[in-house]
Amino acid sequence: MAKNLTNNQLLIREYIKQEYPSSTFADESTFFEFFTATQVLKEYDLSDEEIENGLIGGGNDGGYDAIYMFFNDTLISEDIVENISTPKEAKLEIVILQSKNELSFSEDTIMKWKTTSDNLLQFGNQLNSFIGRYKIELLDFIQVFRDLRIKLLKCRLKLEFKYFYVSLATELHSNVQAQATELQNMIHGFFPGSFTNVIVKFVDANMLMTYMNSHADNRYSLALSDNPISIGSRKDYVALVAIRNYYRFIVDENGELKKHIFEANVRDYQGHNSVNNDIRDTLSGEVKEDFWWLNNGVTILASEASIAVGKELLIIDPEIVNGLQTSNEIYNYYKNLPIALEAETRNILIRVIVPEDDSSRDKIILATNNQTSIPPAVLRSTDPIHRQIEMYFKSRGLYYDRRKNYYKNQGKKPNEIISIAFLGQCLMSLFLQKPNYARARPSTLLNSDEYYNLMFIKNSDLDVFYKTASLGKKIERLVKGSSDFTPAVKSDILFYVLYFVVGDYLKNHIITVDSFKKIDSSIFSDMIIDNAIETVYKEYKSLGETSVVAKGSDLIQRLQELLANRNE
Repeated sequence: MAKNLTNNQLLIREYIKQEYPSSTFADESTFFEFFTATQVLKEYDLSDEEIENGLIGGGNDGGYDAIYMFFNDTLISEDIVENISTPKEAKLEIVILQSKNELSFSEDTIMKWKTTSDNLLQFGNQLNSFIGRYKIELLDFIQVFRDLRIKLLKCRLKLEFKYFYVSLATELHSNVQAQATELQNMIHGFFPGSFTNVIVKFVDANMLMTYMNSHADNRYSLALSDNPISIGSRKDYVALVAIRNYYRFIVDENGELKKHIFEANVRDYQGHNSVNNDIRDTLSGEVKEDFWWLNNGVTILASEASIAVGKELLIIDPEIVNGLQTSNEIYNYYKNLPIALEAETRNILIRVIVPEDDSSRDKIILATNNQTSIPPAVLRSTDPIHRQIEMYFKSRGLYYDRRKNYYKNQGKKPNEIISIAFLGQCLMSLFLQKPNYARARPSTLLNSDEYYNLMFIKNSDLDVFYKTASLGKKIERLVKGSSDFTPAVKSDILFYVLYFVVGDYLKNHIITVDSFKKIDSSIFSDMIIDNAIETVYKEYKSLGETSVVAKGSDLIQRLQELLANRNE
């Protein structure tokens, strides 16, 4: 007799049934993998695009439906690794997910993890020997991990592996738990030492429903040491806050740093540089001076701020735009010293500003983050052109993700959201004829001033940006909705298809802004795009069907030759 489903099991399956048809995924099982990864990884504050890029499920996946790597809480891709400098201390985290729309946890999943780990995480094993057994994107990921681990040999590194097994089960058999313990012991054997942590987490139907119902609260209370100074008609505030109360403000119920409230702070945490060492010395040393005498404090932007009951500020939509280094040092110093935190009597200076508009907000971010040397590329989103693009897109039903996850948190669908990186990849593919560069450097694409100026500054036609993004999204829907390709192949050919379908229509391998602007985008029917997909894939396959092909120059040269021959 079949066991009756619990309420949570029924509700989750009904949610999947309702949401899958409007997604871009080729099958329901892949959508389930995306959905569960979105829920489980909420604390990492990833965009839908970043989550989808980590999906590798299918044949030869080694039991990994999704896999992600974080270096000091920053999502790592291949093009970022070469730019990473070696700090004195760091954290490298590997997150692996297996998602099953089933009613039980199986030993087979853990056994697959054990086999894959034994094969790929032992550095003495040559990855080339596993070609064919494991898909290329998994082997590429492991190679990046190996390269980064070797690069960090001189670093005092905390290494963490997190395995999430998600199913709609309601109980866990002891044999499955025993397999998980064996997996943990195996990984510890590969990376011995007290700085290696291995977590295997079983996410059942009840826990998955808890993830689904957890939403980031946008209303925060900050306890003050004394009455704040209120400035201006918009009620900006300057106040002293006890360090222990500020610590509680920046951590969640699990004691983890609330990464999303630091999103606007474009300067990454710099680890143990001289400035941060001074902050830590101030926190730990025997000093008579109050902390705020020796530190510049923290600046918080908000959509609203008001005095609540007693000496408290109610802050809505807080964004810490200056003070990331100070905040991280406070967090890192006190997270394992609860007694010292409670005994702490010093204060930190807090400024809470309610900007008049987005332009004012961006100016504040730019000013507060120009106080130290940072790469220019990280400030791109504050350029006026991106505010203009956001406004233009929004009036036409697309949402430009200038502020990461802003529209995702408002409940907008992934197929309606355009990231800065995606638009940049589309522009690079069309107007610079470099889909290979767009594929190879998704995270660092905008670092080049030359390319950035060509794409966003010299070309400032908002309608061109909109038509480019719309066509890119349409092609993405058709490419990713195909059941004929693996996720890796879809990522490899996407921007080539965009280039080829426009070049074929224009009968020219050189696509200019002026020529593209004159096109009526409605002429690009699903049939025309499908034909372009077929052509691009045929050439891609003939060259070897690998990411090396997609990131190299041979495929774009082949397509340009094909366009020249077809359009003579």
